[in-house]
Amino acid sequence: MQEIKKRRIVLASVLKPANEPRMFEKIGMSLSKKFDVYCIGAPLTSKNNEKSYPSPKVLELPSAERLSLSRLFMPFNVLVKVIRLKPSVVIICTHELIFISLIAKLLTGCKILYDIQENYYRNIRYGNSFPTILRYIVALYVRLKEALSRLFIVHYFLAEKGYEGEMSFFGKNRTVLENKVIALSPATTSKKSISDGCIHLVFTGTLAETTGVFIAIDLAKKLHELDPRIRLQIIGYSSKSETVDHIQSTIQDHYFIALKGGNTIVPHEDILLAIQSADFGVISYPLNPSTINSVPTKLYEYLAFRLPILLIDNTQWQSICDAYNAAIPFNPDTLSAENLLSALKAQKFYTTLPQDVFWSSEEKKLLQTMETIVSEPNP
Repeated sequence: MQEIKKRRIVLASVLKPANEPRMFEKIGMSLSKKFDVYCIGAPLTSKNNEKSYPSPKVLELPSAERLSLSRLFMPFNVLVKVIRLKPSVVIICTHELIFISLIAKLLTGCKILYDIQENYYRNIRYGNSFPTILRYIVALYVRLKEALSRLFIVHYFLAEKGYEGEMSFFGKNRTVLENKVIALSPATTSKKSISDGCIHLVFTGTLAETTGVFIAIDLAKKLHELDPRIRLQIIGYSSKSETVDHIQSTIQDHYFIALKGGNTIVPHEDILLAIQSADFGVISYPLNPSTINSVPTKLYEYLAFRLPILLIDNTQWQSICDAYNAAIPFNPDTLSAENLLSALKAQKFYTTLPQDVFWSSEEKKLLQTMETIVSEPNP
């Protein structure tokens, strides 16, 4: 009789790297404690691409542009790998693999789970990835696929509690696994501030208008006018070259703002190092239906590193930070740079150490759910 710890689980994405933090470092590594786990995705972001990952194992897909013919065929590449692996469970991490996962289920008898990392319907409808006339059509198509998925997907993981109110197709077959931070060692959390006498701000993650990168740039400019010691590092990735071009043109005459990444995916360890070395993190999402009920992953990361935060007005995020005295709120429309700068220099942060920001609480839920799923008969 096959032991549960020997059961094979495959996690799969398309454009995100096979060592993407949520898929590999959180879900993948947690499941590897009891299962044989493979992560399928785009080429690795780490400089140690040739490194062998004993657990989870990594299978890289060919590179593909966001809008390209090769991307259309990438799900079939995933299907071939799944058929060869013959897993007990496949966890898809993007809506692009919904139909392919059904084929995999029919051919291999595996159970299908869907890790909902984003509200794709809202991202597409209220974002700018597609021309205006196409946004609603594409968003409806994605939501239709997700609604049909309940016919064969046995369980859904939700990256946000807010998704329970934004979507309903998953019914009761859901578990919220928030994007909290893997526990850090004391050596990792210790500050490594740059000793140049400057005040270093950092903006990390996805680079887009909807994530507030241009608000962060404007904020840094206004603060720098009052104090020339202000510096801003933007570190992250955008799949849209026009967004990167806009960022570069916006900062080109401002020596105190630097961009790392842009058109290329930045290894997660580089982002964590930038957080560790900064004096303040900037979270500046403008009001948008696609993010209104979400908690940014970087909020948990900044809290875990005890990095003081310049936080755009958001009641939900502010309530999380208030428990630790972690943030200074600001409103871009009514901003007083003088008052913000004064608070930045005078406020005492982290009078209480953050507690409920680590992945261990989510890992427990994940393992309990997976043990139940693999032990149940396949519907």
